[in-house]
Amino acid sequence: MDPLTQGVLGAALPQATRRTAGVGLAGGLGFLSGMAADLDVLIRSGSDPLLFLDYHRHFTHSLVFIPVGGLLCALALHFLLGRRWRLPFARTLLFCTLGYATHAVLDACTSYGTMLLWPFSDERYALSIVSVVDPLFTVPVAVLVALAGLRRRPVLARLALAWAGLYLTLGAVQHQAARAMAAEIAAERGHEPIRIEVKPTFGNIVLWRTIYETADRFHVDGVRPGILRRVFPGTSVARLDGARDFPWLDPATQQARDVERFRRFSDGFVARDPDHPARIVDVRYAFLPTSVRGLWSIELSPGAPLDAHVRYRTHREQARAGFGELWTMIAGG
Repeated sequence: MDPLTQGVLGAALPQATRRTAGVGLAGGLGFLSGMAADLDVLIRSGSDPLLFLDYHRHFTHSLVFIPVGGLLCALALHFLLGRRWRLPFARTLLFCTLGYATHAVLDACTSYGTMLLWPFSDERYALSIVSVVDPLFTVPVAVLVALAGLRRRPVLARLALAWAGLYLTLGAVQHQAARAMAAEIAAERGHEPIRIEVKPTFGNIVLWRTIYETADRFHVDGVRPGILRRVFPGTSVARLDGARDFPWLDPATQQARDVERFRRFSDGFVARDPDHPARIVDVRYAFLPTSVRGLWSIELSPGAPLDAHVRYRTHREQARAGFGELWTMIAGG
């Protein structure tokens, strides 16, 4: 999730273990440690544009790495904060480890995918029950954590954890309802899905993106489960077929290897961009739930050298262009 959410949830857990003294310091150490796992974004290369995809939410997000991450945070933060406030190192270590521990668990609740069981498994776990940015989740937690530190009332941090648990539970309920709606949509069209994915759209758990795969296509739709139940019919796109879509691509080239890396990262949800034939999109993610215009893509070059990498592209302009339409869908349009 976004750094603020990771930080405030990381602060809430060590705060909740306190009585009254040291609530603010526990929160500060937990806040910084709760964000630390995302330092893996620094693992990148100027020559390999996909390296950061390989390592984001990788070993720093593994459950077995939590004690290591907590120790590294404690070693850094004890000299900055803990020792200054006469906190024993063991207590600094506890607060940092608790804060660090919340990060991967919360990330696994989103849809990006987190390697919780590395090095025993390379599977990316994604519950897809909350968006990577959701103000209704974050703001109450942030307010309660701030008040807990200022007023030295750990009960407020416990309320923050309770709110987080309640919201994630509601997200899980919505997820199941959205998945059932996706199955109904496929059945009404006479399709037998190979697999179905559902994800909350940006900033909410009201409107969901559904993707189901058939023999040769991906079908995307928007659904709003619950009281304001509604289906927003979307579109479909052909599954990537390298021989058909890029007949010129030599399997021995770096670009071909990068396509396979991108396919693995995207869990096979890859397609040729209908608007940009040289691009391959991750169909799982688009700003509007009814669109197949991916939020990120890779771009191939027919005349590139054998050792040349693909180009990695992001398409944030979708948010600016589609925010009004997204809000209309969420609000009941």
